[in-house]
Amino acid sequence: MTTHHHTPVPTGPAAVRALLVRGMLAGLIAGVFALAVAYFLGEGPVDAAIAFEEAGAHGHHDGGEELVSRAVQSTAGLATGVLVYGVAVGGIAALVLCAALGRIGGFGPRATALLVAGGALVSGYLVPYLKYPPNPPAVGDPDTIGQRTTLYFLMVLASVLLTVAAVIVGRRLAVRWGNWNATVAVVAGFVLVTAVGYAFLPSFDEVPKGFPAAVLWEFRLATLAVQTALWAVFGLVFGHLTERLLTPGRASAPARAEAVPAH
Repeated sequence: MTTHHHTPVPTGPAAVRALLVRGMLAGLIAGVFALAVAYFLGEGPVDAAIAFEEAGAHGHHDGGEELVSRAVQSTAGLATGVLVYGVAVGGIAALVLCAALGRIGGFGPRATALLVAGGALVSGYLVPYLKYPPNPPAVGDPDTIGQRTTLYFLMVLASVLLTVAAVIVGRRLAVRWGNWNATVAVVAGFVLVTAVGYAFLPSFDEVPKGFPAAVLWEFRLATLAVQTALWAVFGLVFGHLTERLLTPGRASAPARAEAVPAH
C-alpha cells in the first residue's frame, strides 16, 4: 500500500508567525557560521588593504583619529553586522517560503527551504556579484560610490524580479513541456537576460595602481564564501525547523515503527 504525502501549506497568521520566528532563528544560527568565515577568511585581506591605504598609495589621510577602532570593527562591529543581517534575511526568506511552499512542484519543507536559500544566494548575491564584485578598502573612487551603490542595488532588484518571473513562467511551461524542459528553458532565459543586463550596464575599473591582486581576489572570494556559508546553513537549519513544525508526525514515525514488536 502506497501512502501519498501532501506538502502542508501554512495558512493563517499563527502559522506564518511561527515560520517567521523559525526563519529568524535559522538566520541567527547561519549568521554565526558566516561570522566565523568572515573573521578567519575576510579579516586578513581587509587588514592588508588598510595597510596599503595607510601607506599613502591611494589618497592622503588628514591624521584624524578613527571614530571606531579597527579592533572594534573587526570583532564587535563585524559580529553585529553579520548577525543582524542573518536575522533580517532569515525573516524575509521565511516569508518567501510561506508563499512558495506547496506551489513549486511536489517539494516538501526541507527541499523548498533549500531552494529558497539557493535562489536567494544566486539572485540576491551571485548575479550582482559577477557584475559588481565587492571591493576592499583603498579600492574604488569615492566620487563614484553613489553611482556604484545605486547600480548594485538595481542589479539586485532586477535579479530578484527576474527569478520570480522565471519561477512563474516555469510553472506554466511545465504543464505543456514537462518539468525538465521547462527548467532548462527558464534557466536559459534567465542567463540570457542577465547577460544582456551585464552588457548594457556600466562597468567600473577603479583598482589603484600597485594594489596587490592577490589581496583583491582573496577579499572577493572571502565575501562569496561568507554568503555561501550563510545561505547553506540557513537552508539546512530552516528546512529542518520547518519540517518539524509542519509535519511533526514524520519525525517520530521511524521511532514508533521500531517500537512495534515483531510478531
